[in-house]
Amino acid sequence: MRGQRNPFVAQEGLPFLALVAALIVFLLRYSEPLLALIPAVAMILMFLLFRDPRRDVPPVALGIVSPVDGEVVEVDTTDRCVVQGEAYRVRIRIDALGTYTARSPIEGRIMDLHSRVEGVGPECPANALWVETDEGDSVVLQFHEYRFGIPPKSFVKLGERVGQGSRCAYIRLAQFAELYLPVNGKVYVKPGQKVTAGEDLIGAVPHP
Repeated sequence: MRGQRNPFVAQEGLPFLALVAALIVFLLRYSEPLLALIPAVAMILMFLLFRDPRRDVPPVALGIVSPVDGEVVEVDTTDRCVVQGEAYRVRIRIDALGTYTARSPIEGRIMDLHSRVEGVGPECPANALWVETDEGDSVVLQFHEYRFGIPPKSFVKLGERVGQGSRCAYIRLAQFAELYLPVNGKVYVKPGQKVTAGEDLIGAVPHP
């Protein structure tokens, strides 16, 4: 299953960190050492941005974990961007200094959100991530409001299986994440609650 390799810093950030480190070495060796303080501060900030710590996923069957670090700001129901009629919608404000990598909310298979027209809610963009469990329940993850217009980047493919809490995408500079859960399932969080990616339970899909 992909997404299991979990360095402390996301791989996408390694080239940037290496470049800044090389600049620090260059300034220390060939220029005024005090000038190296500027890229050193930049490196610390980049390290915080790209950090990707390991997380202890709770062993809860059919549990839905938070895909990001942040704060729950809304919990309601909607027929937008869902696969099976009405669904719960949990909106999370992403912590800018939280984990750089999003986690799969549940174990299942990555599906093509527009492979079947029937059941897909209106105004659902093609970049949403649809995970279908072995029991046939669906959870959809979508990101909103990208800083500098830079969208998240998924590194899992259609048809691929993902584990609960496994790494599935680079959040980059997205500000909000939305989860769409089966309306006959459960939601455990409330607005104002802090959540940790891959560890805190958002809810659960209905058991068979």
